[in-house]
Amino acid sequence: MARSPVLPRFAQDLGAAPEMLGLIVAASTITGVVIKLPAGALSDVLGRKRMMLLGCLFFAGPPFLYPLVHSPGALLALRFLHGFATAIFSPVASAYVADLSQQGRGEKLGWFAAAGDLGSTVGPLLSGLLLFYTASYATIYLAVGVLGLLPLCMVLRLPSEAQPRTMGSTLGARSNQFWSGIQEVLSSPTVVIASSLEAAMYVGYGAFLGFFPPYARGIGLNDAQIGLVLGVQLATTMLAKPLSGRLSDRLGRKPMILAGLCLCAVTLPVVPTLTALWPLALVSALLGLGVAIVTPSTTALVADLVAAGRMGSAMGVFGTIWDIGEASGPILAGVLIASLSYAPAFALIAVLMAVVALIFAVCVRDPQTVSEQI
Repeated sequence: MARSPVLPRFAQDLGAAPEMLGLIVAASTITGVVIKLPAGALSDVLGRKRMMLLGCLFFAGPPFLYPLVHSPGALLALRFLHGFATAIFSPVASAYVADLSQQGRGEKLGWFAAAGDLGSTVGPLLSGLLLFYTASYATIYLAVGVLGLLPLCMVLRLPSEAQPRTMGSTLGARSNQFWSGIQEVLSSPTVVIASSLEAAMYVGYGAFLGFFPPYARGIGLNDAQIGLVLGVQLATTMLAKPLSGRLSDRLGRKPMILAGLCLCAVTLPVVPTLTALWPLALVSALLGLGVAIVTPSTTALVADLVAAGRMGSAMGVFGTIWDIGEASGPILAGVLIASLSYAPAFALIAVLMAVVALIFAVCVRDPQTVSEQI
């Protein structure tokens, strides 16, 4: 609700130039790139619940400051601050879910991801309706603040971790544990490759989300038709994630990840070759299915590859690399489309995804398969 579609309108009304507007929209993602890794690693030291509570404070507090903003620079600074909410909460909550059990981990993470997609779908709709009926940015952000109090209440009721973390009694001991967790995870090539695969997928996904609307307008689709195509993709992704996570528990992470990424790589270049509504809707749904297959399986794979005491660090690395891919997708697509046009640009991004899939297939072994062989 805080970001789409209200934020760009708010920034424009404050007089933000296009360059500043783009930076304002990307600010929270940039915060995630910087903060997710240390936040996840800190949760290994301090506990998941404490860090989730900290993230919830950033959900609850900053929205009440938006009505006080009267310049683009102040809005940019507040967006960086507000970005701490998801930057802290997301990797730690993923680690919390992954900690619940090894059996059925993919399905649990699939439901977790689907819940996030539901919020991402409903939030812009609610904020758009509020903006239409109230024409007041202050009202919308006050509503965001009130809703931001709900996660704080929910996390307070969560049970603490079943296994208390072994922490040193001194600041130096805790600092050593923090840095050793980060070093151990970053030194795992399989974790880095698996995280990079997710990032590569989101390069393509970000390119589609960022540049399908202008492409669609160029071929004559109206706003309702564009919304329908994007809505089909979002609905498919949301509904398929729990099922794909469950299948990854049964069939293994690696086959599901490769199938999903290959589906994304095949469907993305097809988009700029189509001009009719329903074929575009079908391809959009297939792209959403590919994303739904990859994401819970990749998250579960990263969780499978690390020790329980390093889960937060692993999810921090995963989230950081993911955010880099999501942020760079529209940027890369913009450069390629400006110089080549839509079809070659989407094709080159698909090739990138295929290359990363090949590296993943060669370099990463499915831990489930390995354990079965042992």
